[in-house]
Amino acid sequence: MDRRKSLKILGGAGVGIAGLAIADWKWHFVDQMTHEGFFSWKEEKMISAIADTIIPEGLPAITPSPDSKPIGALSTGTDKFLIKLFEHCYEVEDQNLIKSQLKELGKTNFLNADQKGREEILMAMANSENEDEKKFFDLMKSQTIFGFTTVKEVMVDYYGYKVAPGKYEGCITIA
Repeated sequence: MDRRKSLKILGGAGVGIAGLAIADWKWHFVDQMTHEGFFSWKEEKMISAIADTIIPEGLPAITPSPDSKPIGALSTGTDKFLIKLFEHCYEVEDQNLIKSQLKELGKTNFLNADQKGREEILMAMANSENEDEKKFFDLMKSQTIFGFTTVKEVMVDYYGYKVAPGKYEGCITIA
């Protein structure tokens, strides 16, 4: 056995793995710095956190099968739906309201809070005297629920939706 050759191979593999880890970190860093889109990188993370707070990942009371996986707003892509919805389907006034309220929410350390802390912050917005905060919360809640309940996983697995519900069962057996 050639130990030098084996050590070179193991060293090369270690350097390759470390290089991949650094490249992954750099990719996230570059994505934050060069993020292009209607919402900033932080605003998109905030929308994802709000959706996850409203519909956290977990199993519902009635599961379609015993081996069902936990389902939530993030696992179904509801946060991505919300980002596209607000960017393409809302008027400029509503978009400005969303952006301003996301900015205000960013001042409350919302992203670093745990689930209970996030719920408290959102409930304070829901019960606020400020009309913009109430409107923002109602909009986020209603659209998150809409996005979650209309996704394929929920419609097919939990509501029993069938794309073509009718089927023809003829009276002749085919042999």
